[in-house]
Amino acid sequence: MATTDPKLIEPATITVREALTDGAKRWVLHLQDYSILSARSVSNLFSPPFYVTDVLEQMDIIGVGSLPIVLLTGFFIGAVMVLQTAAQFERFGQTALTADIVSLALVRELGPSITGLLVTGRNASGMASELGSMVVTEQVDAMRAMGTDPIRKLVTPRMVATVLMLPLLTAMADFLGLIGGYLVALFTLRLDSVLYWTRAIDILDFSDLMQGLTKPLVYGFILATVGCYQGLTVKGGTQGVGRATTHAVVTASVFILITDFFLTKLMLYLAGHVF
Repeated sequence: MATTDPKLIEPATITVREALTDGAKRWVLHLQDYSILSARSVSNLFSPPFYVTDVLEQMDIIGVGSLPIVLLTGFFIGAVMVLQTAAQFERFGQTALTADIVSLALVRELGPSITGLLVTGRNASGMASELGSMVVTEQVDAMRAMGTDPIRKLVTPRMVATVLMLPLLTAMADFLGLIGGYLVALFTLRLDSVLYWTRAIDILDFSDLMQGLTKPLVYGFILATVGCYQGLTVKGGTQGVGRATTHAVVTASVFILITDFFLTKLMLYLAGHVF
């Protein structure tokens, strides 16, 4: 007769290999589901219905809502860059080069990256929590029951709005960064205003602008799709919504930084061989 005493039943042991294998399988499954959601959000752009009102609403939430923090951060990043670089250039009597460095760094790298991370922290978390709450309260299931595609209704408008607004936010952050750097250069270095703006503008060429405005398009797509994916895959009730919000910000931020490396390599290659 088989025993049913729990004390006599040996607990199942999981080896390190099995744990790593299960983790890899879950990671691949998440990557597959995320890729499918991203592809569907793009393919929805080529067939009706189009939720234009939802896109405009999300543009207001993402673009206008993120404007104050982006402008404030951009201003002080430019100011800090001037303080840091001027201290080094003063040794060689080349303080005029400060404008060149600030302009290049902001337009090429800092503007797109910092803006992308700021908008990720504000909006990817919001998307994850909003859609996660809809999943928990079964609103998404109700949409499916009524014949509405949740990805077309919820994901595509957010993706389109983010992709459209992030380059504009980046451009405004770059401009405020240059203004912040100019004010510090004017009152700290006594740098001539005409000299500063002339060097800041002349140092930029088409490849620099291409880098600065192409990266936000990719970053916007990443943060919107990651935030929506985390929200639509919520499990575990309200606690799951909190975890999804955290995972959305962390995953999108890391994804953006990794993508930044490969985009920079690609843009530098194109700048050297095409443009």
